[in-house]
Amino acid sequence: MSGQPGVDVPDHRGRTGLDQAGRTLDRNPDVVVRDVELTSQGWHVLRRTTFDQRRRDGRWSTLQRETYDRGDGATILLHDAARSSVLLTRQFRFPAYVNDHPDGMLIETAAGLLDDDDAETAIRREVTEELGVTVGPVTHVFTAYMSPGSVTEKVHFYAAPYSPADRTGPGGGVAAEGEDIEIVELSLGSALAMIDDGRIVDGKTIMLLQWWALTTS
Repeated sequence: MSGQPGVDVPDHRGRTGLDQAGRTLDRNPDVVVRDVELTSQGWHVLRRTTFDQRRRDGRWSTLQRETYDRGDGATILLHDAARSSVLLTRQFRFPAYVNDHPDGMLIETAAGLLDDDDAETAIRREVTEELGVTVGPVTHVFTAYMSPGSVTEKVHFYAAPYSPADRTGPGGGVAAEGEDIEIVELSLGSALAMIDDGRIVDGKTIMLLQWWALTTS
């Protein structure tokens, strides 16, 4: 009898036990996990979890929720206080394109998944790959769940100063991974105006730009 890939036999990435996530959670006495079903294991993982939850009136309800697990990520805003500028990226995002964005080309802060690295190591890697910048000290701004209704991902937000002298490589992303990233330098005022008129619509980017605007006001 053949097993289920990702559960009791390796999937295409060599993973097993993907149905175990969350089964032993007990931090919240009002939530009891009953079952975890692996529904898809592409590059990332989709699960359906059945759990009992005690409501505020004391009654228990049995619920099911699907969660998409793509790992955690990190993002960073590079800012040049002397020139009041920020360094961003522009690249095609199919999920935005299929959901009404005019052309799918989003202006964003540099970002990426942690993979097996800690958050700071990962964001330094992404800055080099995407922007061609070698950064010095970075500041951890905050960590946030970006879509907690269905996505498990936590994003670690960073900021760091940069200058033209810090541009040590071409950037543009990793071609072998299908990346084709344009480097975009904007004044902070222009970037904020692009939030207002809808040219910047990426959530993490808006959060970091607004944070930087508050910090410098």
